[in-house]
Amino acid sequence: MNASRRVYRLVGYPVCWVSLCFALAGCSTWQSPASTDASPLRARAVTASGRDVRVSAAVLGSDDSKRMFGADLNAAGIQPVWIEVVNTSSQPLWLLRTGTDPRYFSPREVAWSMHSLLGGATNARMDEYFDQLGFRNPIPAGATHSGLLFTNPDRGTKLCNIDLFADRTLIAFSLFLQVPDDAGNPRFHETLFHYADAEVSDYDDLDSLRAALERLPCCATDAGATAPGDPLNAVFVGPIDNIGAAFVRRGYHNYKHDFDFAQRLYGREPDIVLRKREPVGAPATRLRGWLAPVRFRGQAVYVAQIGRPVGGRFTSGEPASGALQADVDEARNLLVQDMVYSGGLERLGFVYGVGPVPASHPRTTLDGSSWHTDGLRAVLFFATRPLGLADVEFLDWVPYLHPADQEKAKEKSDERR
Repeated sequence: MNASRRVYRLVGYPVCWVSLCFALAGCSTWQSPASTDASPLRARAVTASGRDVRVSAAVLGSDDSKRMFGADLNAAGIQPVWIEVVNTSSQPLWLLRTGTDPRYFSPREVAWSMHSLLGGATNARMDEYFDQLGFRNPIPAGATHSGLLFTNPDRGTKLCNIDLFADRTLIAFSLFLQVPDDAGNPRFHETLFHYADAEVSDYDDLDSLRAALERLPCCATDAGATAPGDPLNAVFVGPIDNIGAAFVRRGYHNYKHDFDFAQRLYGREPDIVLRKREPVGAPATRLRGWLAPVRFRGQAVYVAQIGRPVGGRFTSGEPASGALQADVDEARNLLVQDMVYSGGLERLGFVYGVGPVPASHPRTTLDGSSWHTDGLRAVLFFATRPLGLADVEFLDWVPYLHPADQEKAKEKSDERR
């Protein structure tokens, strides 16, 4: 050990510790904010109603957070959401917090993150204060309850599920909320893409839909359409709120990186980017999706890239690139399993489309990452939750559960073409 390191160990650590103690002791001067007025939140809230219930919700920005908590919780990776439920039904309701975010923070957990080492009574006041601000269950018949849920952050737009549980029923809402801190930032400016009716082919039967999905491009490209991007190994069918609600219930959040915009399809950047992040902040499964010029019985069809980054949960922090883990089938299958448990999956099938790419002769994507695949594209149909595992219908397309029959199915597919 050199001299400078010895000095740091002998002097630096105690000095840092004393400085930290003084800093933490300073936090003991925290006072509960004078105003918790929700009027600014109510004024910009998104509202929906149905089945004798009205719900409203708004995301708190940094200014709201400082005003209501005396600290910017957003900077700590916590995104508070204000929710109001007006229950004019004849039975009490329970707000299912895990429907909004499976990894939500409890009020005491958030308060603990602000505790100081020498806080004493101040820490206790924080606990009580955050408890009072949190949303309270149940919501009696004829009552109105409002409060805060402490969620993991989304960027640009937050899809907020509000699941209200009652006797043998679930009243579900999905609200698209603007994130105030991202307003005006072009990186997070989002407008749902729409085709003109004349540009879209609408299919009424599953066989025609399957043929159309197998004709979709294999992969995205770069901006100049000269280099291949990641493979398009999944398709989602259904209204965007039902699709988004299923992903939210399984812990996916709207979170983009600069390298996501390099992938292009139909001449544009991804319409949707979602990521499932692990509790330690490590990146995990990610999805990039584009609205396709295809409909099924009037419902939207999205084609998507499903992948995981190299290293997966053993990496941490923000990735510098979108390096793709080579086995994209594993990422696709993990996502399918996630959606089976989401409560929103109605049908599942597999079609050809990407084309087999053996591990012995992999392809590469924009950043040089190699990948291989069995060539199948997962097709997931979504409906309004809740659906159980027994409700999922397996389509008799490519017999994915019986690999020995896949070659016969491939021959039949080629004959149809």
